[in-house]
Amino acid sequence: FALSYDRGATVAGVVGVGRLITGMDRGLQGMCVNERRHLIVPPHLGYGSIGVAGLIPPDATLYFDVVMLDIWNKNDKLQITTLSKPEHCNRTVENSDFVRYHYNGTLLDGTPFDSSYSKDSTYDTYVGTGWLIKGMDQGLLGMCAGEKRSIIIPPFLAYGEKGYGTVIPPQASLVFSVLLVDFHNPKDGIFLEHLEVPESCKRRAVTGDFMRYHYNGTLMDGTLFDSSYSRNQTYNTYIGKGYIIPGMDQGLQGACIGERRRVVIPPHLAYGENGAGKNIPGSAVLVFDVHIIDFHNPADPVEIETIYRPEGCNITTRDRDFVRYHYNCSLLDGTRLFSSHDYEKPQEVTLGANKVIEGLNRGLLNMCVGERRVVIVPPHLGHGESGARGVPGSAVLRFEVELISMEEGVPEGYLFIWHEDPPQNLFEQMDLNKDGQIPADEFSTFIKTQVAEGKGRLMPSSDPEKVIADMFGNQDRNQDGKITAEELKLKSDEDKEKVHEEL
Repeated sequence: FALSYDRGATVAGVVGVGRLITGMDRGLQGMCVNERRHLIVPPHLGYGSIGVAGLIPPDATLYFDVVMLDIWNKNDKLQITTLSKPEHCNRTVENSDFVRYHYNGTLLDGTPFDSSYSKDSTYDTYVGTGWLIKGMDQGLLGMCAGEKRSIIIPPFLAYGEKGYGTVIPPQASLVFSVLLVDFHNPKDGIFLEHLEVPESCKRRAVTGDFMRYHYNGTLMDGTLFDSSYSRNQTYNTYIGKGYIIPGMDQGLQGACIGERRRVVIPPHLAYGENGAGKNIPGSAVLVFDVHIIDFHNPADPVEIETIYRPEGCNITTRDRDFVRYHYNCSLLDGTRLFSSHDYEKPQEVTLGANKVIEGLNRGLLNMCVGERRVVIVPPHLGHGESGARGVPGSAVLRFEVELISMEEGVPEGYLFIWHEDPPQNLFEQMDLNKDGQIPADEFSTFIKTQVAEGKGRLMPSSDPEKVIADMFGNQDRNQDGKITAEELKLKSDEDKEKVHEEL
């Protein structure tokens, strides 16, 4: 006599208050959702001896085939079931938070009506401000990022008597399976977690420092969106000066060299509502796990720490001295770069002759033989932004240095200096066989004699023969293999002539 299917709508009613025939009131008691029952209702529990005009005759027994789709009570509350929850949860959702979540929405009988997954994007909104149905506003409270919940919402906390469009019938209970991807509050600042802090921290990073660090960048659900490790290269930048997102500018302040820290950045301090590229959605909270490799300030000097200094040290190195030293060179994270111990003999260099980086040159000054130092060289006194073979750009270098020996040098531009005034008849003394010319062997014999007698000294070098040969070449002005009286000039006289010419 009647089919709800023909009307294209379910039947909704309150059980046990006299609005249904007695047989239906009794027959629906105890039914579960999706349960199907056959009910046989005798006339006295149906429409009795009167029936329904034109539809149900008097004294008719009624047969019903019933499927229960939905049940709720006006005293019902939300039913929240936690399906999974992360181990760590620093904060939970509160009213006025902005949330990003995925959901599947079904009716109580399992009929799906909507899903964020089908749209390939999260549902993003504020909680507790009227943007959501009341049941969802309440059901999201207290959730952790990464938590999954089942939320069953009675119709009076959902779309009520009107339903919603063609997908949600009137008086329908709703079931949401929710995965909270992330959330933040517009008032949030960054959240810092110190994962590993070195025992020794001589200086902490401040605005204006130039930092080299590695990082993994993830969304709050763990999705990796970027990593410096994948490029096998640190990220290098000034901090606190607007070169990076504001949250990272703040999050790197106060870091120690070698520290590992986690920086959680709300979107208004990251990439905002628009996100960035394909990997960072709009309004996403970002999580950076950072490892500080080193940092320096462009105004930093060379740091020198004396590890050992011999007693009675009176003579120390100066510019132009010739030194032999052993060294180990590494990055501040301990990565070994170079060592003189890999070679047969110590490193040799004339200080102040631009033969080593400026920072190491400064670190070798005022040292005693046998002294050991640790020298920290910032990149502007090292290999700069470009680095060098085996040295990353903008790297701070750590040298362990031991001075093996030193020889007193000569002023810049000189290959030999006299300890007293040179002989007035210098050419005649050099011309050993008195033939009016000085070949290379006579020149060499004379210079070696002066050095042996302590009357002068050569520019120190591991190859004194080459120094003498260079001296001879400078005096043999016409390059004919011998020096004449006209050609022979002291360096001091040459310098005076040069000044006169310039004047």
